[in-house]
Amino acid sequence: MISILVVGALGLLALLTQAGVVLMERRYPAQGEAVEVGGATINLVDIGPRDGERPPLLLVHGASSNLEAMRRPLGDLLARRHRVLLVDRPGHGWSPRDRAEDSTPAVQARMLDEALARLGIGPVILVVHSWSGALGLRMALDFPDRVAGLVMLAPVAYPWRGGVGQYNAAVTTPVVGPLLAHTITLPLGLALMAPGARGVFAPQEMPDDFVDRTATPLLLRPREFLANARDLVTLKQAVIEQAPRYGEIKVPVTILAGDADRTVYTEIHSRPLARVLPQARLIVVPDLGHMVQNVVPELVVGEVDRMVSALTAVEAAP
Repeated sequence: MISILVVGALGLLALLTQAGVVLMERRYPAQGEAVEVGGATINLVDIGPRDGERPPLLLVHGASSNLEAMRRPLGDLLARRHRVLLVDRPGHGWSPRDRAEDSTPAVQARMLDEALARLGIGPVILVVHSWSGALGLRMALDFPDRVAGLVMLAPVAYPWRGGVGQYNAAVTTPVVGPLLAHTITLPLGLALMAPGARGVFAPQEMPDDFVDRTATPLLLRPREFLANARDLVTLKQAVIEQAPRYGEIKVPVTILAGDADRTVYTEIHSRPLARVLPQARLIVVPDLGHMVQNVVPELVVGEVDRMVSALTAVEAAP
């Protein structure tokens, strides 16, 4: 009798999840252009003026989010003067993922390079946040001709003590993970999403409309939740493998981080990275948490403008 009740409850949760997915995708429809790459599709939004003299900006979101997290306010501010490309990383937003192995910075860097090549876009300045700090570094290592510069916001760069949470580990377990993702993740996630986002913003206050404005509920779709968990559990090994190569990076790098960040610790990531990159410019903002692009967007815009001006001056030099 108990087993029948459990099966019935799981079936009901699965039906509610599917209905929730339909509603969320209507609420947050796809925007941008679908770019086919080897084995995947990258969703990309292209905004701002075209200027052949200045490199475009490629903004890449971190974990548990999508391109909308980088669009407002940062992308919109930058698009007043620059061509801005925003992407959903594979498995997130409206970039589907069919292969588990596509979770690593190395694979995603290759996909982004191929997507830009298909669009006829040359070198870009990468503006990366959090998880995508590792992606930006890997792209600069593997595709140096693609990356004109790196602006890194609270980036992940090195291994850390511990893991990424028991729930993420459980979700990546065969059978158990898909069962959780297709039943309890959506109702539980809806209850915990806002408190979780507030924790990432701390010690700053999260804007009241942040979750809705950034289409964050899309994360609770089973396929995206599984992809996000896979990204997180494979990240530590990825940075262990690539960190010894960071000294090979020759492009200008600007790192902006907060000394109150308790999501990606500045002492573990940003400060050590700046020490191995002699050309790096490190800015640590007092009392700033993890959401650099939301809390101090004007500072980020100023640093991007500074890098663009420096690169343009070098190109124009006789």
